Amino acid sequence: MRAMRYEGGNGGLRRVEIARPQPEAGQVLVRVSTCGVCRTDLHVVQRELEGGKLPIIPGHEIVGVVEQLGGGVSRFQCGERVGIPWLGYTCSSCRYCDSDRENLCDRAAFTGFQIDGGYAEYTLADARYCFPIPDRYSDAEAAPLLCAGLIGHRSLRLAGDAERVGLYGFGAAAHIVAQVAHAQGRLVYAFTRPGDDEAQDFARELGACWAGASDREPPDKLDAALIFAPVGELVPAALRTLVKGGRVVCGGIHMSDIPSFPYRLLWQERAVISVANLTRRDAEDFLTLAPTIPVRCETTLFPLEEANEALRRLRDGELRGAAVLSMR
Repeated sequence: MRAMRYEGGNGGLRRVEIARPQPEAGQVLVRVSTCGVCRTDLHVVQRELEGGKLPIIPGHEIVGVVEQLGGGVSRFQCGERVGIPWLGYTCSSCRYCDSDRENLCDRAAFTGFQIDGGYAEYTLADARYCFPIPDRYSDAEAAPLLCAGLIGHRSLRLAGDAERVGLYGFGAAAHIVAQVAHAQGRLVYAFTRPGDDEAQDFARELGACWAGASDREPPDKLDAALIFAPVGELVPAALRTLVKGGRVVCGGIHMSDIPSFPYRLLWQERAVISVANLTRRDAEDFLTLAPTIPVRCETTLFPLEEANEALRRLRDGELRGAAVLSMR
């Protein structure tokens, strides 16, 4: 099978021809149709995360068709369309798994980081961590739902009943969660890179009541701010926008160092919290919710062999919505 693989160093991904894997007990072999390009993939290739394996096939927003079942798998049938997200394995027995916090599992493994992912024609997945894809979505439209959508959904949940919600970094995750928040009757304030008028216009198209640069103050104080850009300086900036008791939710797996800031920004029961991974319940709930809104995913398609270009455009902020690799 064809695959784009990261082997270490600064050379990006390399196209390889490798043997098609075979499913073991509890696994399914999935013929990949599309795979979203997530900022976490960029962190993997830029060596900003610790604990991954090398070489690794990135990609964890995978949509494909079940090709072969491993022993004991009865949840799916061959030919069924499924999605595969970031969380690829949990132990089911640690204190976190036992308390419905499997996203914090002590022995978790992650797709495209410790488990070969979807930048390939085929991939293996734990059947417990595969999910049916709503019929409403094409393969390309569905791919971003599996991380950008899920992390945005979990981030918004952690914002509680916030009425005024700020979104910092208007990329794949924010363009999805903006639609959810707007449909729920919340007021969305979008913060983009300074000078990115196109992203600000896009945010308004998706229901934002205000859009501006991340170094600007919004016209109203916010109840919550969700940060998707991996920029630590945005944490104190977001705290400055909050009402008393407001919350900053950091939605990324990696962020540059947060600079020191005066305690008065945190005082009056403001809070800063991070989002770690997702649970199966998150996936089931969001994939049920998305078509009822309906969430619309804006995508730019790239052939598999252009994965490095897709990552470059993501890094440089040149995408509207999400990049998606196609195996066809």
